Amino acid sequence: MSSSASPHSRSINAIREQEIKLSVDQSFRWPERYGTPLPRRHLTSTYYDTAAYDLAHARITLRHRIERGKQSWQLKIPLGDDRQEVEAAGTQGNPPAALRALLILHLGHRRLTPVVTLRVRRAGLLVHQGRVPVAELALDHVAVVTHGAVIQRFRELEIEQRQGDKDSLRTLERQLRNAGASDHDGRPKFFRALSLQVPTPPLQPEANAPVAEHLKWALAQHVEWLLAHDPGTRLGTESESVHQFRVAIRRLRAVLRAARPTLLPAWVRSLEQELTWLSELLGPARDLDVQIAYFIQESTGLNARDRKLLAQFISHLHAQRAVVQQMLRRELTSARYFELIRRLQQAAQDPSIIDSPLTIRTLANRQFRKLRGTIRQLRSSPSAVALHKVRIKVKRARYAADLARCSVGKPASRFMKSARRVQEVLGDHQDAIQAERYIQQFVKYSTSVRAGFLAGRMAERQRHRRDTIRKELNPLFKAMLKQGKKTWG
Repeated sequence: MSSSASPHSRSINAIREQEIKLSVDQSFRWPERYGTPLPRRHLTSTYYDTAAYDLAHARITLRHRIERGKQSWQLKIPLGDDRQEVEAAGTQGNPPAALRALLILHLGHRRLTPVVTLRVRRAGLLVHQGRVPVAELALDHVAVVTHGAVIQRFRELEIEQRQGDKDSLRTLERQLRNAGASDHDGRPKFFRALSLQVPTPPLQPEANAPVAEHLKWALAQHVEWLLAHDPGTRLGTESESVHQFRVAIRRLRAVLRAARPTLLPAWVRSLEQELTWLSELLGPARDLDVQIAYFIQESTGLNARDRKLLAQFISHLHAQRAVVQQMLRRELTSARYFELIRRLQQAAQDPSIIDSPLTIRTLANRQFRKLRGTIRQLRSSPSAVALHKVRIKVKRARYAADLARCSVGKPASRFMKSARRVQEVLGDHQDAIQAERYIQQFVKYSTSVRAGFLAGRMAERQRHRRDTIRKELNPLFKAMLKQGKKTWG
């Protein structure tokens, strides 16, 4: 589990939650000498939602929790394949304004009301590998309370990451399954208490369905992903939120570009322009997130003197990031942004289609051919600008292939896998270029001779990184184009 306090709101704490849930029956017992027992806990959690369960449908949970007299509000929001837990102090009633502000897209002016109360008795273990605490295990006895009466009881087991990795969690999962744990249906506790189903994506259209059906399906997927990461992007404590938000925008733009010949020109052009605005708005935040992570990684291998120099610059970058976040939050509460969200939701339901004989396969093939043409025009030693253009074309071809995957099948999936590898390598190349720019900024910020020497070493590593990547590109390009030819002909 990673944690970070929000630099933008001192009243909020946020942690990244990485866990595995398992089901257990009344006979389940911990394996012998399995971990260090933790103090037993008694939790009373009241969950809040709208009358239509808008938060639940968005895979978001909001609860007020009482433990040993301490009261707090806890909000869980999507973070890629994991979740982020945001906590703020407060008594029961209305949730803190800071939390409501994160949910502005999902709530609007709708009223939040308590929907169910859960009383949980928790027995826990802390599991170590050597001296490292890798995970916390929680065996929960849950009582569902409605109008003061217990109407349901169940048990479940959670494996929550501490300092371990996903492999260590999977090892623990296997061991607990051997001890009698079984599959969990994936629902949060209050979903189970209210007999709510986890929202499932709409079924992908049949292979021969009209382009409009494929387009609506793809747009709906990406709009949902964007909305899921809007709260985390507003909060600004996890770089992954901004990254996933940008991924959704990038995929929306790629899908619209691929389908452009079948769409009303003025309609799609206007929507693309607004998505470009939003993407550019997020660019500085993402760039700073990547470079902060890079310089933190660099500092781990330095001596104390150089680490101090770099720490000062990292603090400087964090300050820049805080300013960017303030600007970003302002724009995400603007009328322009809300109107774009409304238009995207409408587009996912009713895109402005024009009559066209083109199929979804033909549209994807066009993007591949554009990519192939761009690669063939590269010189033997292409410029960074030329490689960045290839990276953009790779993304477009990859996401267009995703749009046509149900029509084309496994060949499209294989092409996507090859394109993703090229995209990642070209992304590393671009990150290395950006890192050199920030290293130059470091030299200007830290004017000492020692800082100049340190910057030279870091810049040399980035040049070596770029040179190594360039040697990998030709084989990767050939493999991707070969797979593309097999897929699209």
